[in-house]
Amino acid sequence: MAMTDAQKAARAIECLLAPLSAQMRTAVEAWLARLAHERRLSAKTQEAYARDLALVLNRLALHLGGAPTLADLAALTPADVRAVIAGRKAEGVAPRTLVRLLAAARSFARHLEREGQGAVGALTAVRAPKVPHALPRPVGLAAARALTDPQTRAGEERDMWVLMRDAAVLALLYGAGLRISEALGLTAGQIPPDGPVDHIIVTGKGNKTRMVPLIAPVVDAVRAYVTACHHPLERNDPLFVGTRGGPLSPRIVQLAVERMRGALGLPDSATPHALRHSFATHLLA
Repeated sequence: MAMTDAQKAARAIECLLAPLSAQMRTAVEAWLARLAHERRLSAKTQEAYARDLALVLNRLALHLGGAPTLADLAALTPADVRAVIAGRKAEGVAPRTLVRLLAAARSFARHLEREGQGAVGALTAVRAPKVPHALPRPVGLAAARALTDPQTRAGEERDMWVLMRDAAVLALLYGAGLRISEALGLTAGQIPPDGPVDHIIVTGKGNKTRMVPLIAPVVDAVRAYVTACHHPLERNDPLFVGTRGGPLSPRIVQLAVERMRGALGLPDSATPHALRHSFATHLLA
């Protein structure tokens, strides 16, 4: 039987924590459990936190000459923390990743302090590396409309229902601000073929749900695809399917945008993520 994502994440976390001492491993497991409870983090996100902290602890072990203990963490100096950051930077780790690693270590340190297991003030005394903040460039209004129009690709040798499917996904990104994963995670029952629909509930990062308003053109695009789809879509089935009837891969949507990008003469920055960003930009314009 295939392992679930949660089981895979649990196995990965177990491997990441294996080199640690029993005391440190217990402390990290308690920290992850607290994060899962307080922030409702998914198993994959917990794995990411564990991986980031493990990278810090592994580098710290090289700096100290052995696996760090909780007492070692409490005795850290700002110079020790800077040495760990410099070591990772020398390995080619990007500033954005260094910030993430330091954030994980600080979160773990706060947990230890709350549990009365010692304060690690050195982690807060060191500034995180500066990261350039580059937002995705929004797609122009005319280009956004073209990307969400199935007729833009009418010349391609593909079934019309496939073009309508891709256009419907992109309409959800641009017209509702969904991520690709959120759009492809919808079930057919969430946007039924008839009746009023003015919102949907989507599951986003960290398994957190939110209500998203839907405008009529987006609902119309989805329903046009559903009507044309060559595969039966039961209520609990994925709303968007591939040509063989299985769940649609995000890569298919990305490739569709790449093809249209060339046909429309758009820059490489015109991506599905940029289309989602354009939703907020055009909303505020």
